[in-house]
Amino acid sequence: MITVEEPIYSPCAGTVERVYIKENTHVYEWEKLLLIKGNNGSVEEVAIGVSGHIKSLHVNVGEMVGPQTVLAVIKDDLLITGSD
Repeated sequence: MITVEEPIYSPCAGTVERVYIKENTHVYEWEKLLLIKGNNGSVEEVAIGVSGHIKSLHVNVGEMVGPQTVLAVIKDDLLITGSD
């Protein structure tokens, strides 16, 4: 069986405001995973276009992150969902 693990990256520099996920939990495509308050004051919602299990979580609330910081790693369940 093929397994695919993908990192989830921060879209901006800022502070982790909220973490909605935990390790070993299942998430769905485009589910809200984290909130990051950008250095410019805007709040960025982190979501990804795959579903699967969170293999590892690399950040905590209050932690500073930069663009492209790995926030978590997801093990893709390789299920095709959604529609055009």
